Amino acid sequence: MGLEVAAEQIRMLEQKKRQDDAARRAKEEEIVYHQWATFRVNNELFGIDVMQVKEVLRYVEITPVPGADHSVLGIINVRGNVVTVIDTRRLFRLADAPYDDDTRIIIVELNDKEVIGLVVDSVDEVINLPANRIDRAPNLSGDESTRRFVQGVCYHNNILIILLDLSKMLLSIMPVSDEEYTF
Repeated sequence: MGLEVAAEQIRMLEQKKRQDDAARRAKEEEIVYHQWATFRVNNELFGIDVMQVKEVLRYVEITPVPGADHSVLGIINVRGNVVTVIDTRRLFRLADAPYDDDTRIIIVELNDKEVIGLVVDSVDEVINLPANRIDRAPNLSGDESTRRFVQGVCYHNNILIILLDLSKMLLSIMPVSDEEYTF
């Protein structure tokens, strides 16, 4: 009888270990990572969803567009396509800074039809961030116009990264077409 009881206890312990291992694996699989392309503006680190980034270009001369929004610098030609270029400093209501060797234009896809260029001070790297470590942005400023672009914040290597919602950011300055009006 003692041997049968011991065997039953061993089976129960093995079953518990399998359940614990399965629970641990399930918890590990629940963590979802997102890739973010990071860049700097005014010494702050920002991130945008890497899936929206088409390419990164060195700064080139931009043709101004009369009557455009204050944050729109103008247009450039990228392999036969006209791309509207936005100055992120102006969009975030920061002081202008001279362009230098680190200045880049990040070409992003707003939707299937719109491609936009973002002038940034420098491009950093592409990083993987676990979704469960991204926090809501604290409401520290009264400037709601910039805060509405922020999707969240996250620390990576002890550096705060401000994660932007590119769609909200760009739609705030894009003109609304006639077919987008609803009556």
